[in-house]
Amino acid sequence: MRVSSRARSKTRESRALGIALTPKAARYLEKRPYAPGEHGRTKRKSDSDYAVRLREKQRLRAQYGIQEKQLRIVFNEAHRTQGLTGENLVELLEMRLDALVLRAGFARTTSQARQFVTHRHILVDGQIVDRPSFRVKPGQLIHVKARSEGTEPFQVAAAGGHVDVLPKVPAYLEVELDKLQARLVRRPKRAEVPITCEVQLVVEYYAAR
Repeated sequence: MRVSSRARSKTRESRALGIALTPKAARYLEKRPYAPGEHGRTKRKSDSDYAVRLREKQRLRAQYGIQEKQLRIVFNEAHRTQGLTGENLVELLEMRLDALVLRAGFARTTSQARQFVTHRHILVDGQIVDRPSFRVKPGQLIHVKARSEGTEPFQVAAAGGHVDVLPKVPAYLEVELDKLQARLVRRPKRAEVPITCEVQLVVEYYAAR
């Protein structure tokens, strides 16, 4: 899929879910705050409880750019973990390496963050990690490979090129953007994670299946 068609796909998905998945989609939503398609402008019928829960689950999945199977695996772990399942779910997803690369401002979008990881530009405690789903532990240092620092995408990031389109760096990350490094200082808390999701509806969706 070419970049332009991928961007259109993300914009359409953003409009369907009512959330901006990319900076470009955010601009589109400002102009067209309704769902895509010929009936997008018309008020839709009241959704069933199932449809509402499904859409919320899809919202969460889209914001982390993961497959259904991956989300289900993390949900099961969250359910087994002490505490509230919904909060556990978001906190575990947020410790993914690709999510933290995005939060740190190294990338502009979730897909770009994943690409940086899979193309072996990102290190954790000095070791290359090429799995976007890698779970970063509190205290670990995320940084860009020295040979990659001089490339244009990372020069843009180091200069703060994505700051205006990304949420403020959350308190669970310490970032030195000019050095292209970030440390996860502690486990994230759901209230601090900059995503749009009613996590209890996601829990109810899986509980009913």
